[in-house]
Amino acid sequence: MPATPASPPTPQRRLLLALVCATLAGPSALAAPRPAASPRVELDTSLGAIVVQLDAGRAPRTVANFLQYVRKGFYAGTVFHRVIPGFMIQGGGYTAQLQLKPTAAPIPLESRNGLRNLRGTIAMARTADPNSATSQFFINLVDNPSLDYPQPDGYGYAVFGRVVSGMKVVDRIAAVPTHSVGSMANVPLQPVVIRSARVLR
Repeated sequence: MPATPASPPTPQRRLLLALVCATLAGPSALAAPRPAASPRVELDTSLGAIVVQLDAGRAPRTVANFLQYVRKGFYAGTVFHRVIPGFMIQGGGYTAQLQLKPTAAPIPLESRNGLRNLRGTIAMARTADPNSATSQFFINLVDNPSLDYPQPDGYGYAVFGRVVSGMKVVDRIAAVPTHSVGSMANVPLQPVVIRSARVLR
């Protein structure tokens, strides 16, 4: 006996089928697209480009904070104002005239995320207050276990990504001559400027 053709589905049946298929496909089928878990940011400096890959899975608040400054163009014209060979290079807060830029509110510390202060990682700078990080960051020149939670003060420093391109540039910055300016030590004699920071697509 020939098969009877199925009748075309009604609009209500089509909607029901779509919902069933989406449910079977998993929650992502109904959810809005999520931002990349590992966005990359290029820091174009006066000594070359550095590309960092961020870990939004392990340091979500820190990455969101950093990306906010990147997207607002905050880092353009800031400098690496603290350079200590064999330790780290720090930047993201001062202009070439060593004027501190106003920032957004500080963020909670995410140092217990399992990421360590290894050579080439990027972490947030802060004061003695563990929850004081704003825009300033540093790149580790060597493995610095003394900065990992719970050291050195019971809190540690929050790593939120790593350099994936441009470590030669990082090392070039680390080798620049430095001096003291007022109360600030380890300041490059010639400003090392972050010309721009952008999220790579």
